[in-house]
Amino acid sequence: MHERTNGGPGGSIGLIAEHFAAHEDVVRLALAEIIPVAEEAGRALVTALQQGHKVIAFGNGGSATQASHFVGELIGRFKRMRRALPALALVSDPGSVTCIANDFGYASLFERQIEALAAPGDVAVGLTTSGTSENVLRGLAAARGAGAVTIALTGRAGLLEGAADHVVRVPSTATAAIQEVHIMLIHAWCGAIDAAL
Repeated sequence: MHERTNGGPGGSIGLIAEHFAAHEDVVRLALAEIIPVAEEAGRALVTALQQGHKVIAFGNGGSATQASHFVGELIGRFKRMRRALPALALVSDPGSVTCIANDFGYASLFERQIEALAAPGDVAVGLTTSGTSENVLRGLAAARGAGAVTIALTGRAGLLEGAADHVVRVPSTATAAIQEVHIMLIHAWCGAIDAAL
């Protein structure tokens, strides 16, 4: 492994520069490939919130924290002061999460909550960088069954096109790069929601 040093904290800028360059490459590809479907998904979010419906977000690991981040921006605020918007992150209640995982199995984690909470006109946003997380796929299927609009944020691999109404597939197989673009998309959607509401 070759590293360039600058004598600063940590002594290396090579890996940081390499990470930023790789991120830039993925963002450039994403601009070319995913903007139309991402804009459609953004319009679906705006429409649902304008009509008084809610957003339900879910994912595992880093994607779980991004789901919570999205919900925090909606209930709190992004850039503009506006009314609080109805949103739920399905990873936020440890009692429900551990009950469902224990009694029904981890694969049912989001599906079971969606059955209880989703209504026609809501938007369910499932995040899975691999595109193969069974509990996310089952959550999306349950949301469609409940009449909710479904958005899947994923990477290049996995997740069949019909698994959600809007499949935003980041053109990468690197988990970190996919997550970085996912949070950019979430922030862009929050900006569109702010502008509309």
